[in-house]
Amino acid sequence: MSAESALEDALGVIVPVVEACGAVVIAFGAVFSFIRLITLTLRGAGSESFVSVRLGLGTYLALGLEFQLASDVLRTAVSPTFEQIGQLAAIAAIRTALNYFLSREIAEERRQVAAQSTGPRELEKRAARHTGYPQEGGPRRQPPAGTEGDGRQEPPASR
Repeated sequence: MSAESALEDALGVIVPVVEACGAVVIAFGAVFSFIRLITLTLRGAGSESFVSVRLGLGTYLALGLEFQLASDVLRTAVSPTFEQIGQLAAIAAIRTALNYFLSREIAEERRQVAAQSTGPRELEKRAARHTGYPQEGGPRRQPPAGTEGDGRQEPPASR
């Protein structure tokens, strides 16, 4: 038995397992998100509560797509034909684009959730902490010693 045929045999087992993992992740995410949706609906939650359900489902979908892409890569790992390489490139491009836009949407929704939960005043405080410059009305920083208010340094005093 050659190394190539041993690898093909191993991949014959590994690829379906990785594909199944991706399918399980997506199925679990769909069921979990559906249960959360029903629970929130029965509790009379507002529409902004459903954003968290979408975020959760999107995360599961992105992870499941990663597993599916991994199985496609593994499938063509041993002596691929040009046709298989072309198919893999097309599949990888489509899944990568889906994952990219899904991740972008998840990040935007997380920013919206954070903005809704913190409010504008808290966001101003956070911006001031990160930039060092207060927003609208907080205490101003003093210029470092030896600088004027316009930012130019004074010449050193002669002795």
